[in-house]
Amino acid sequence: MKEGQPKAIYLKDYKVPPFLIEETHLHVDIHEDVTTVTTTLKVVRNPEAEAQDTVNLVLDGSKDLDTQSVAIDGRVLTSNEYQIDAAELSIFEAPDAFELTTSVQIKPQDNTALEGLYKSGDMFCTQCEAEGFRNITWYLDRPDVMSRYTTTVVADKESYPVLLSNGNDIDRGEDGGRHWVTWQDPFMKPAYLFALVAGDLQHIEDEFVTMSGRKVTLRIFTEAHNIDKVDYAMVSLKNAMKWDEAVYGREYDLDIFMIVAVESFNMGAMENKGLNVFNTSCVLARPDTTTDAAYQRVESVVAHEYFHNWSGNRVTCRDWFQLSLKEGFTVLRDQQFSSDMGSPTVCRVNDVAVLRSAQFAEDAGPMAHPIRPDAFIEINNFYTATVYEKGAEVVGMIRTLLGAEQFRAGSDLYFDRHDGQAVTTEDFVKAMEDANGVDLSQFRVWYRQAGTPVLDVTGDYDKSAKTFTLNVAQSCPATPGQEDKDVYHLPLKIGLLDHAGNDIRFPVMDLDVANIDDTAGFSAVLNVSEKEQKYVFRGIESAPTPSLLRGFSAPVKLDYSYSRDDLTFLMSHDSDGFNRWEAGQRLAVDVIQEMVGQIEAGATPSVDERLVNAFDVNLTQAVDGDRDPALDKAMIAHMLVLPAESYLTQLSGVANIDAIHQARSLVRNTIAKKLGGLLLSVYKLNQKKVAYEANAEQIAERSLKNVALAYLMQPDDTEMVQLCVDQFTTANNMTDTSAALRSLVGSAADAAQAPKEKALADFYNRWVNEALVVDQWFAIQASCPLPGTLDHVKALMSHEAFDIKVPNRMRAVIGQFAAANMMNFHAADGGGYAFLADQVIELNAINPQMAARILAPLTRWKKFDAGRQVKMKDELQRILDVDGISPDVYEIVTKSL
Repeated sequence: MKEGQPKAIYLKDYKVPPFLIEETHLHVDIHEDVTTVTTTLKVVRNPEAEAQDTVNLVLDGSKDLDTQSVAIDGRVLTSNEYQIDAAELSIFEAPDAFELTTSVQIKPQDNTALEGLYKSGDMFCTQCEAEGFRNITWYLDRPDVMSRYTTTVVADKESYPVLLSNGNDIDRGEDGGRHWVTWQDPFMKPAYLFALVAGDLQHIEDEFVTMSGRKVTLRIFTEAHNIDKVDYAMVSLKNAMKWDEAVYGREYDLDIFMIVAVESFNMGAMENKGLNVFNTSCVLARPDTTTDAAYQRVESVVAHEYFHNWSGNRVTCRDWFQLSLKEGFTVLRDQQFSSDMGSPTVCRVNDVAVLRSAQFAEDAGPMAHPIRPDAFIEINNFYTATVYEKGAEVVGMIRTLLGAEQFRAGSDLYFDRHDGQAVTTEDFVKAMEDANGVDLSQFRVWYRQAGTPVLDVTGDYDKSAKTFTLNVAQSCPATPGQEDKDVYHLPLKIGLLDHAGNDIRFPVMDLDVANIDDTAGFSAVLNVSEKEQKYVFRGIESAPTPSLLRGFSAPVKLDYSYSRDDLTFLMSHDSDGFNRWEAGQRLAVDVIQEMVGQIEAGATPSVDERLVNAFDVNLTQAVDGDRDPALDKAMIAHMLVLPAESYLTQLSGVANIDAIHQARSLVRNTIAKKLGGLLLSVYKLNQKKVAYEANAEQIAERSLKNVALAYLMQPDDTEMVQLCVDQFTTANNMTDTSAALRSLVGSAADAAQAPKEKALADFYNRWVNEALVVDQWFAIQASCPLPGTLDHVKALMSHEAFDIKVPNRMRAVIGQFAAANMMNFHAADGGGYAFLADQVIELNAINPQMAARILAPLTRWKKFDAGRQVKMKDELQRILDVDGISPDVYEIVTKSL
């Protein structure tokens, strides 16, 4: 490694902090040109630290801290008693216990990285996870240093009438045109949970009475023009608080809970103790500006951040290698909550779709890592689908193996045992073991091993013995740094269907079964813990059709030789809703992959009639008043959506982007032409003029209607274009408006061109002052699959409303094009690759975290043909050669190359 290049940090090198901070007092004096932060720390030597580590106190900071003074117990230190370099303040020969006071000046208004204290519009706010606090003051900025915080915020009263921080408001006052508020958090917390907001804000207020009878004030703050969009977030918050008490027994612990909506924010939201800071996209909702999917995201993210109060705040991470301890567990909790609030099957389908598209690709790429990584250069690069979504699946597997009641016992013990502590994933698993008297030793492989396991399953029926045997073999592909893989312990949930499509009830059997689940047809959860295992089901009267991996009981790839007739049978009869959807996805994948092979061989591709017939059955169900109760409209809508090009690419050895797009488009066109009458009937039956509500019934109807509309817009049909225009102009909600606009923008029909341009202009002019709606306007255009989109995207970046420094806007244009526009991004001339590299290089100097996050599509070069591989690697090398490359970008590029 060249001198000066970023170096990796390793889990194996962890040491306890040499000093502890018992109390933290912050005085933050905000001015427009400079902010002065005076910090007083009550520091004690850690008795558990090794003696050689505790001679000097070394605090974390950054080059942006202009240090004014350093004092111990009131005495200002001389220059030979301490040393400052770009990122560390060293206090020489520190006493055993002392009070350290530092004064620094910072310029939040110049902080374009949005880490630490920065300015979003006219508001000052913070983002301290993972290591942003060190940009505010000198500190032991690591999650295992927990302290009690008292924070005084001072600012101009007219410009910043609202001053917020963690905990409870204990004092306030005025001094001329300036005012101050002091906040005190009685709970120990690490620096990453610190928050501060100063702005001209309005709020709505409500109250929640906890299960013990305590009254909690709830406030959601936003700028004045958004105050009419936070009611749904308040409803979601109260639902989450009630749910967490009922399901996990967790009660809120402060007198007040606050949320602040911020327009410039790198992440979705942040669970700072008592003062959550949210990206506006995750908290604002109003029918005419917000889609159904965005409403659901608000509900989910509000719950997720609230649930962190226990799974993340009261019990936090010892170090950042344990990030999935809080995130994986909390994602599982928000998934359970969303499932209980809506359709469990639809929620599961959505969760798995995200896992497969994002996390499976991650596991197959150069950044593959376990949910508990063993090394990193920049921790911001590990806020990944692996840590979050796969982490949730791993915790969910523990729940599946143990059962719901046993899992609750384990979580109760975990919270009780470790309240107020910074702990590890090992502590979590140990609590599950101790609460239930089980051994999860082999299960721990999931925490330390990367990659997506593959289950190769075969089935054999013995008519004379009346037995059905499942043979299960597991494997896992090699990943960077892990060539040889250990055997996993995982739950395989299965059912068996007879020839009539009924679940077969399992007789008493000699099997390694974790538990029996009789809630949705009869299922068994098999313990899979060996490289090869055999399960014999006895008393089976006729050859069954197995329903495997019900509910997606483990994050694996399943290889079973289902015939296309088997898959259509499961689509119609499986009592497990997820597996019904999965059978349809498998059928579509099989057909499209066959067509890709035909295209590559120079033959004319043809669509298997069984796939069209399966869609016919689903559409008929949608118009049938006496339909299968297992198929509600939301599920039918999901079953009508073909696998995405990104997922089809992932399933390919070497992906032929052009053939995949051609085959998938031909399937869509075939369905649209052959089933046009049914699609139109479905559309009209669900085109209802009613007042908007974000309830399950209406969301399902809109979803089904807009899926039908997207198919109807496939052929060059003037009448359907007019139908789409009518929806755009008359819709009373953003779900229908944006769906119609997306269909118009994506249409190559001659009849759609003039209406498309008018619709885009009308949409922008109407919503020019609504930032999140303008983000949709950008995203719809950037993801358009038609030729020439790259040139259009470049033009959009010169638009008056585009600002690369605003993360939401950057993601709407650059992120959407690179991640959601497979055909144009992967154009054979490499133009898409060069475009993305240009943006990464520019962002690297502005916001390194965002630069690293949009880089992912370039890292998956091994998936593509030799010509594209060369072009993608050339762009990665061009990024690497840039002077001043950030650790964030450096880590991803070097691992990719």
